[in-house]
Amino acid sequence: MYICIRNGRLIDPESGMDRFGDLYLAEGKIVSIDSCPEYFRDIQEIDASGLIVCPGLVDLSARLREPGLEYMATLESELEAAVAGGITSLACPPDTDPPLDEPGLVEMLKHRARNLDQARVYPVGALTQGLKGERLTEMVELHDAGCVAFSQADAPIANLHVLMRAMQYAATFGFKVWLRPQDMYLANHGVAHDGEIATRLGLPAIPVCAETIALTDIVSLMRETGASVHLCRISSAEGVALVRAAKQQGLPLTCDVSIHHVHLTDMDIGFFDANCHLMPPLRGLADRNALRAGLADGTIDAICSDHAPVDEDAKLLPFAQAEAGATGLELLLPLTLKWATENGLSLSEALAKITSCPARILGIDTRRLVEDAPADLCIFDPDAYWTVSNAELKSQGKNTPFLGMELCGRARFTIIGGHVVYG
Repeated sequence: MYICIRNGRLIDPESGMDRFGDLYLAEGKIVSIDSCPEYFRDIQEIDASGLIVCPGLVDLSARLREPGLEYMATLESELEAAVAGGITSLACPPDTDPPLDEPGLVEMLKHRARNLDQARVYPVGALTQGLKGERLTEMVELHDAGCVAFSQADAPIANLHVLMRAMQYAATFGFKVWLRPQDMYLANHGVAHDGEIATRLGLPAIPVCAETIALTDIVSLMRETGASVHLCRISSAEGVALVRAAKQQGLPLTCDVSIHHVHLTDMDIGFFDANCHLMPPLRGLADRNALRAGLADGTIDAICSDHAPVDEDAKLLPFAQAEAGATGLELLLPLTLKWATENGLSLSEALAKITSCPARILGIDTRRLVEDAPADLCIFDPDAYWTVSNAELKSQGKNTPFLGMELCGRARFTIIGGHVVYG
């Protein structure tokens, strides 16, 4: 199929390109910019006047709930939500049921995703068997089956010796370890930031030191083992400072932040709004401001949706008993644009955090608007206002703190491998 995208504003964060032009797509790739190839016939035209054309969005944390948790969401519903949000590639954590600790499970997930012909799915394999934090998985076999990295998701590893062995194993084969820094004993089943709000509401709290102590351990083990680590969903000002210091020392460390933590604080819990029960918890205003500053100066590499669809019954429980998580695939783009507008950043700088930077972390080549690059594209209207509602969200999970909020920016077309999958 030959596709011509006409009159769009082409933004490529990787090269800094920001100009108006036409893109020509064929055989799953970008084959030309501005000039129509002579062999093009029966062209499908997309009028992108007034729209932004950029590389497809890349999400580093999207729980698809398969296998085993289909009552919360299905692969069909969540990949449909992904492309509706302009996301062409996403990484899914290993905390399914059963966890992604066997090559057969990984191959089945990838096969299902390929057959749906929607967003590209990159599984993150379990670091330990059953995510129990005791015995290591066969990382080489999982990598051969399609895993791009290895993680415990939100499951802890209490024994640092096990974590050190896992990092040594990963370093031997050049695999990246993805970790969410949180000390399980200090977290102690808490559900909110250790501050005034948790005290007033009587909620069990998680102190900032639960993150910073775990982060310090991870950095020390990186020096010991030589492993490359990606930190998932940093949440505190002190955590940002530790990441900045580690990067200045030249350690192979990257990190991301959830889009919810870029905008919300523990004040948004209000009167026990279970949609604000997230993990890590929403922290104070100073933490949120530090996260925003860390994004702007490059300390934090990427923004993720931290998509976690939850069934309605699990969110109707009291705050402390409600299931943690929020839907985010369709909100990643508009909330990133909102952050950029509020902080005076350019569109290119904002889009880098959800295109080229996370693509680099995943190690995939879907982040350029250049000839011969894969034709994975997002075409969006930066001036389209819409209200977040159950009817507007394609995800099976409707749990989000942003319900009822008017946002600006929405995908109009999503193209994957040269085919229009949404539009």
